Amino acid sequence: MMIGVIRLKFFIDRLIEQIKEKQSAVCVGLDPHLDRLPGHLKAKYQVESAATGQKKASRLAEVIKDFNRQIITMVAESAVVVKPQLAFYEQLGPAGLEALIDTIAAARQSGLLILLDGKRNDIGSSARCYASAYLNPDSLSGIRRADALTINPYLGREGIEPFLADSSRGAFALVRTSNPGAGEIQNIRLKNGSPFYLKIGKLVESWGENLRGEAGYSNLGAVVGATHLAELKELRQELPHTFFLIPGFGAQGAGAEEAAAGFDDKGLGGLVNAARSIIFAYQREPYRTEYSEQDFALAAGEAARDMRDSINQALETARQRGRRL
Repeated sequence: MMIGVIRLKFFIDRLIEQIKEKQSAVCVGLDPHLDRLPGHLKAKYQVESAATGQKKASRLAEVIKDFNRQIITMVAESAVVVKPQLAFYEQLGPAGLEALIDTIAAARQSGLLILLDGKRNDIGSSARCYASAYLNPDSLSGIRRADALTINPYLGREGIEPFLADSSRGAFALVRTSNPGAGEIQNIRLKNGSPFYLKIGKLVESWGENLRGEAGYSNLGAVVGATHLAELKELRQELPHTFFLIPGFGAQGAGAEEAAAGFDDKGLGGLVNAARSIIFAYQREPYRTEYSEQDFALAAGEAARDMRDSINQALETARQRGRRL
């Protein structure tokens, strides 16, 4: 499929190695909602006293840097990937980009893989520019290369190829997303009665067929939410070589049992994302009772461990059921 592919160690093999080493499929979304950031950090960086929008953005960026560094330190043992959602950084302009660069550096130092959630895409030179900005080690953006990026597949193969030109980097294409309104488009029935999301999923499977690593999975993965269980099960069966990024765990309502449906019978094939339920764990039970606002990172660390353990237990239960059958 690909012309001029750089042959380095496949992204997907690096991801699976980390999953096996840590016995974890946890991805922590670093989505720093400005209205939920700890008050003591806002006070530390004097956010409220900022006189101008630019100055306030700079101070909020400092809060985000501090917040993310502490979160990363505490979840590094239990998570394999962190996923900054670009919108939360871009809204602060250049200061937000600096916070993102700082966050990536902290994650790299902690041994975590970095998946940028930007859902980018275009065609031709525009797609190549997006790929260069986020996945190129010599990027002029200063981002210093993430390991993978979420992308939109709806421009077809030519909009996918630039993100896969370096085989040491990966991409996750939107297939069946976790948001409630996704079905308005993704569940549209084609003339043959098949849902649109399944057609897109099969295209993703075929587009990545020449980029399969040692475990049989491709560098081109799919975003498939745990909040739509029937679709998740169907796609897992129909896309045997496509690794899933599985959002919807925690704050969106899905649990470990639902997320486990996106894995294969070897306990691979899925990376489960949670953001608010981890990074703001100190604001909810059972962690709120034990941890103060100042202990937000400790709460996040415990929540990440609990998430890891619950997913592993669900996968083990699924394996045992499979053996009995």
